[in-house]
Amino acid sequence: MKIGAILCLTFLSLVSIFSVSVSAFNDPSFSHSLKVPSLPNIASFEDDLSYSLYHKSCPNVEGIIYKKVQEWVKKDPTLAPSLMRLHFHDCAVRGCDASILLDHSGSERSANVSKSLRGFEVINDIKAELEKKCPKTVSCADILTTAARDATVLAGGPFWTIPFGRKDGRVSLAKETTTIPMGRESITKLIEFFQSKGLNVLDLVVLSGAHTIGRSSCESVQHRLYDYKGTKKPDPSINHAYLNYLRRKCRWASENVYLDATTPRTFDVQYYHNLKNKMGLLSTDQLLYSDSRTKPIADALSFESSLFSNQFSVSMVKLANILDVNSQDKGEIRLNCNRVNY
Repeated sequence: MKIGAILCLTFLSLVSIFSVSVSAFNDPSFSHSLKVPSLPNIASFEDDLSYSLYHKSCPNVEGIIYKKVQEWVKKDPTLAPSLMRLHFHDCAVRGCDASILLDHSGSERSANVSKSLRGFEVINDIKAELEKKCPKTVSCADILTTAARDATVLAGGPFWTIPFGRKDGRVSLAKETTTIPMGRESITKLIEFFQSKGLNVLDLVVLSGAHTIGRSSCESVQHRLYDYKGTKKPDPSINHAYLNYLRRKCRWASENVYLDATTPRTFDVQYYHNLKNKMGLLSTDQLLYSDSRTKPIADALSFESSLFSNQFSVSMVKLANILDVNSQDKGEIRLNCNRVNY
């Protein structure tokens, strides 16, 4: 009886959140405060994606990718969240076109925001195997998208189906990475960024939940520990015990610290409970629980893990379907994920 009541209340909470979100977006003052770039027309490219694309040309593509990701994650579990992050960074610039994988001077990969990205060797290994079994068939963009899904599953997260057919982009520019969130933005800036990619406030809060696993560099958080906004004092919103913990862990900017200090290796809703306890690692994490547009969603997701898992799948599908007109129209199937074909 109690479980039924909780689920009912949780469902009603989510319905309420969606209603609030819709009314907020319809509020002229709210819309005026956001500067959202116009979206390209991507519908035609989404229509080109297919669940059966490789059924005949590379029937075991998903099995090959999963086996390789499993091998790598077994050797190094930290690669699971790294592959998820690599996928996000790829889709954040020019859509999901594997432009983050291109390795040349001035590429996205060379940008400051990309310096802590990992997992490139995993994608290269998968690509090499697929070129043996199905040459010139599977794009690096589809490989990265699928590897991120499999990494999520191996970390204890949900499974979702993926349509295929993304092309590999031929352009990768470091200067275009400047809009990618780095952990210091305001909630309004984050909403603007997500909306510019066709994602909404719910997607923002849900995808931030990926911080239930993985690590961040101490460089990203040191300003909160010692000199918050030039005050020479720590961020007053940090739990005092958590502040002491972070100061012990982050004596050097080059060190790494878990994004979820409570259950760092478990894909769960503890991330949202941490926010309630003022234990969000990045400024952008903790701000989710202090803004009226995001706090109700974080609260609702913390009630029941199945709600988070289900919505995480939905938001990841939306993320993977971000496609850029130019990248897809002029795209290719790379033979080597690190460089364009010639």
